[in-house]
Order: sequence, then C-alpha cells, then structure tokens
Amino acid sequence: MKNLINRFATPLTTGFFIVSMISGVALFFHWAPALFHGMHEWLSIVLLVPFALHLWKNWGPLMGYIKRKSLYLPLLLSILVAVPFVVSGMGGKQGGNPAFAAVQLVTKAPLTDSAALFKSTPDELVARLRQRGLSVASSSDTLNQVAQSAKIQPAQLIAELLNERK
Repeated sequence: MKNLINRFATPLTTGFFIVSMISGVALFFHWAPALFHGMHEWLSIVLLVPFALHLWKNWGPLMGYIKRKSLYLPLLLSILVAVPFVVSGMGGKQGGNPAFAAVQLVTKAPLTDSAALFKSTPDELVARLRQRGLSVASSSDTLNQVAQSAKIQPAQLIAELLNERK
C-alpha cells in the first residue's frame, strides 16, 4: 500500500488538478458549459481521493509547515478570498439552477396565474385538481398550498399535471 501511495498520490493529484483547472477555466469563460460542468463537479470530487493520499504521503512535511507556522497565512488568505463568494451567495439572488427558480415561481403563484402552463383555464385546473381528490378552496390557492394539504411535493404535483396535458 505504501508503495502505491508513494508512486501515485502526487501524480494523480496533479492530473486531476489539471483537469479541474481546465474545466474550471472553461466554465469561467462559458466555453461549452454543458461539456465541462459535470466533468468539473465530479472529477473535483474524485480529486479528493488522491489529495488525501498526497496528504498522507507528505504528512511529515505538512507537520513541518505547521510547526514553523508557515501554513497559517496561506490558509487564512485562502479562506479570506472565499468569504466574499459565500456572503454574496447567501443573498439567494444570484446563481443556482434557473429551473428551480422557475418551479418556485410556479408553485407560489395563484392557480389563476399558473393554469395556462397546464393548458387549462383556472376553473379547469381547479376541477382537475379536485378530480384527483386534492383540496382546493378556490383558484386563488397556490400549487404549494394544494400540495401541502395533500402531503406531496409541489414539484411532483407539477410533473403529474404536465404529464396529464399530453
């Protein structure tokens, strides 16, 4: 095992870092994001294994950095550089999958507004939901309210309604 770690920990870390670097740059500049997004996410996770092996292999030198206190400043700088991204993401306004945002809008809208998405009038949508045995007080209810009273996920309700309209 030790021979395996000594032979492959650093080369694998380097290889996966290069892949992560190239895919990260491509994503940053929006070059073929569909091609690079999954690769970047998954292979960055895979990178954790050789990284852990690399740390294991180099544990002694790492402890030397800690004893000399030369590891703290680079780690602190790394964290400080990351903090603005975390803080800006906490607002919930930027980033994320636009499909999730669209589903949130649809589920929070009154049935009068969302009915057209299901090729129905508001009254037809209320009738369809009631035919399914769901509780709907009026067309001013939201899909969230209907789904919550039925103890199902709003996205599941949307999927079922969309499947019906075909």
